[in-house]
Amino acid sequence: MTMHNSLTRFLVLAGIIALVGCSKPGATPTTSTSTAPTSGSDATSTAGSAPNSQSVPDATPPPAPPSNPVVVKAGTPLVVTVDQSVNSKTNNSGDHFDASLAAPVTIGGEQVIPSGARVVGVVTDAKSAGKFKGHAEITVTLDSINVDGARYPLRTTYVTEAGKGRGKRTGIGAGGGAVVGGIIGALAGGGKGAATGVGAGAGAAGAGFTGDRDVEISAETRLHFRLKDPLEINGK
Repeated sequence: MTMHNSLTRFLVLAGIIALVGCSKPGATPTTSTSTAPTSGSDATSTAGSAPNSQSVPDATPPPAPPSNPVVVKAGTPLVVTVDQSVNSKTNNSGDHFDASLAAPVTIGGEQVIPSGARVVGVVTDAKSAGKFKGHAEITVTLDSINVDGARYPLRTTYVTEAGKGRGKRTGIGAGGGAVVGGIIGALAGGGKGAATGVGAGAGAAGAGFTGDRDVEISAETRLHFRLKDPLEINGK
């Protein structure tokens, strides 16, 4: 009987202990949140990427559009002053001589070629009195002109100075003012035999004799030509 009571008490006590143990709050499991390490390639890509670079505008201004050329029409007169003498005795066909523009060339009241522009003339024919049976003769034309540092070829009429035979002086000296003989030249549409003028004051060619009746165009003589072809000058 006593043993039965002791067993009953043990069972009751064990049940109480079990109930107490079940009634305690359970421990909350710990949840670890791990952050995945950033891959090396992603980090490198992020760190190494540079911001978009903006293109720097070119500071050089664009070139100005080319200007249209100025056209000097065929037939335009060109009056030049000879800077060095040429004559039928010492000069030959193909020889060049220096001259300068005596009057500006204008178009519509605007100057396109200034007075004093450098001009190069050329001897196209020279017949010395001692070598040519008849009269001495020299023919010249213009070869080129320099405008604002640029050289432009020319095609113009020509001027011919000729003698009329022994004892007869033809032409006018550079300082002369009257006709002594005949001045032979060429203007627009003219050829050999066309008169160039009536005196040095009118711009006629100055011609005289050297040696045995050779013909000379003296320095400071004004010669009159006309363009045969249009002349294109680069616009400014």
